[in-house]
Amino acid sequence: MEVWRKFLPFTGWVGELKSADVLRADIIAGITVALVLIPQSMAYAQLAGLPAYFGLYISFLPVMIAALWGSSRQLATGPVAVVSLMTATALAPIVGGTAQSNPELASQYIPLAMFLALLVGLFQLFLGVFRLGIVVNFLSHPVIVGFTNAAALVIGLSQLSKIFGVSMPGGPGDHFLTVRIWGVLEQLASTHMPTLIMGVAAFAMMWLMKAYLPRLPGVLVAVVVTTVVSFLIGFEAMDGKVVGAIPQGLPELQTPVFSMALLVQLLPAAIVISLVGFMEAISIAKAMAARTKDRIDPNQELIGQGLGNIAGSFTQAYPASGSFSRSAVNLNAGAKTGFSSVVTAIVVVITLLFLTPLLYHLPQAVLAAVIMMAVFGLINIKAIKHAWQANRNDGIASIVTFVATLGFAPHLDKGIIIGAGLAIGLYLYRTMKPRIAFLGRYKDGTLRDIRVHTDLPVDEKVVAMRFDGSLYFANVAHFEEAILEAVAENRDAKFILVVGDGINQLDASGEEVLHHLVARLQENNVTLVFSGLKRQILQIMRRTNLMEHVGEENVHPTADLALESIYQRIETDAGEQLYCPLYPGFVKPVKQQVEASSIEK
Repeated sequence: MEVWRKFLPFTGWVGELKSADVLRADIIAGITVALVLIPQSMAYAQLAGLPAYFGLYISFLPVMIAALWGSSRQLATGPVAVVSLMTATALAPIVGGTAQSNPELASQYIPLAMFLALLVGLFQLFLGVFRLGIVVNFLSHPVIVGFTNAAALVIGLSQLSKIFGVSMPGGPGDHFLTVRIWGVLEQLASTHMPTLIMGVAAFAMMWLMKAYLPRLPGVLVAVVVTTVVSFLIGFEAMDGKVVGAIPQGLPELQTPVFSMALLVQLLPAAIVISLVGFMEAISIAKAMAARTKDRIDPNQELIGQGLGNIAGSFTQAYPASGSFSRSAVNLNAGAKTGFSSVVTAIVVVITLLFLTPLLYHLPQAVLAAVIMMAVFGLINIKAIKHAWQANRNDGIASIVTFVATLGFAPHLDKGIIIGAGLAIGLYLYRTMKPRIAFLGRYKDGTLRDIRVHTDLPVDEKVVAMRFDGSLYFANVAHFEEAILEAVAENRDAKFILVVGDGINQLDASGEEVLHHLVARLQENNVTLVFSGLKRQILQIMRRTNLMEHVGEENVHPTADLALESIYQRIETDAGEQLYCPLYPGFVKPVKQQVEASSIEK
């Protein structure tokens, strides 16, 4: 059974559908999500540079497959705002525009969107199958926070032209803020008032229902009401832009185009979209799992998302991901298993087959309002402030990511790449000089930093220090310098004790420096002693013969045992009992030490 669950994860919950309560809950939740998804998907498709109805194409097969092969029971997959905009910015420069703004480009743009979905799916599937989900950790939380805030602003501002009924100036290569948005603001005197009224009315309905009737689908209500009003007043005849005719029926199965030239052009964007989309998906999945007590497997979720995108690429879909808003709707509507997403997909299929004529008079301004309402909820400046308060380096990474994403807009991938690179660089900088504490014995018996507690007794013969970091190529020179500096400042010292409880890693560079450092100290009659080293460090020392070089007698499980051994050796050499400031409990006469040692042997 466990083998089946590995390849067919849905077998873990499909048996629960025998319960009428579970089945009813999933059907209700699935229908509820579909009522939100249908208008949202059409809005996001336009954001991706595609005709609105392509949002419906991404809303059935990827939704269903991601739910069946993923690990989250409530994650709602489909079109999302950030991935949609990143899709447009990846494809528009290649063809010189988008299919939504210039229908003549559709024959070039749509195949590229399908190929991008295929690349995203294959990359996610690769990560999942080879259990490389940990790679998303390179996108730290502060970077994601900075990126999400900037992306939400970019996406929201990109809809201003549709709200005011004016054209969006410039082309895909023009700067977003200084050329395109500024160009929209210059046209505000030419605002199309019926369009603005439709957009504002949609905003008002969604906001009021969210505030006072949160259990009702505000997006659906706004779409239905404005579509009916548009039909009744002849909004299209007033030069108002509407969705228009939507092809009835399911999309034709098509094989995505493939060429090495396109692969080279789209692969960087596909990798960034894969990681950003998965970060969004796994974040909401983990948040929901905390409430439902379910177990989330990031690698299995990557497999589900990857298979969903691969399947979608054959049905004219662009890249999909997990949605924060629809997942929350799914959970709050009572979804128990992934079958709720199957129901959502079925409702979308029914819509494509029979209900598309009802969407003809839906105003474009309303779809723009739907996007703006969704993405402005992602803006969270407090999270950037919190990152700054927690750690200045994280705050810097978050702010730089925010500024870079805005500055390079609409090329959002450049912003997050800069942020991720900076975060990694700052991490390496932090770990290059980890904290080193020189220790003395505190009155409660613990070893503490003598720079903090300046009155602690020290010993001229023994220097005890704690190294709070891993020993690897970036910081091993700092470790060596600290040891040599301690020897230079304590010329009578015969032993250097390194309290290594905080050392979690030892790489080849660290091992090489330790090897030479031990030899160098031995030449000066100084012995290097270690305590508290973890199992993985000891294994490396034994594999590389470093342990033989250091000496088993110089490696101890605790600092107290190490100090006891050190003082025994000092007193044995001196032939008399000495004052032991770092180990006050050691009072055993030398004669008794020798006798005890003989008995043990």
